[in-house]
Amino acid sequence: MSDFVSAIIVAAGSSTRMGTADSKQFIPLLGKPAIAYTLSAFESCDLIREIILVCREQDMPRIREIADTIGCQKLTAMVPGGESRQDSVCNGIAAVSPQANYFAIHDGARPLITVEEIARVTEAALETGAATLGTAVTDTIKVVGSENIIESTPDRAVLRAVQTPQVFEKALYMMALDEADEDECYTDDCALIEHMGGEVTVVEGTRENIKLTTPIDIVLAESILKNRS
Repeated sequence: MSDFVSAIIVAAGSSTRMGTADSKQFIPLLGKPAIAYTLSAFESCDLIREIILVCREQDMPRIREIADTIGCQKLTAMVPGGESRQDSVCNGIAAVSPQANYFAIHDGARPLITVEEIARVTEAALETGAATLGTAVTDTIKVVGSENIIESTPDRAVLRAVQTPQVFEKALYMMALDEADEDECYTDDCALIEHMGGEVTVVEGTRENIKLTTPIDIVLAESILKNRS
């Protein structure tokens, strides 16, 4: 039986830093809602068998309408988010098909993800069990103390800015969840695998796979989309 990869798109976060009361999933990028780009990319990737969307309950009707408009047929469920990102991911996992044996976890606020990137990181995970997109760090990074005094300078040659999707074999990910510390705040899903001593392969992504966080990101995203077209 071929591998069944379920995409879990987490789109339940607030838009505090964006400065808008509406969900950033509906921010228009060249006249098209941001979430439409995200859904289209996963819909078009042959390795993805279904899409589970985690979002605010009040956003569900609008997202369903967007999905119908773009012809997204892989969207099989929408579930509400939790108190934390990890809770939201777990809510999404609870809704996947029983056939699923891989999870592709993606931030809904990364609408510029491409089909090719989804395919490459998924193929890597099918070989190794766990993989993420990431890019080399070009800035010099400093470690600072509580008084904003520089303490050290890590070698940027070994640093990567990690993105999503992050793709995991189901049994491995569920084991990592069982071994996770309840009081620990995991900022991404790779950290769960790291905590249990597992290995995650980093697949080279692109700097275009930005996350919509602040207003300047909208300007960047539209510029990238215009360049692509």
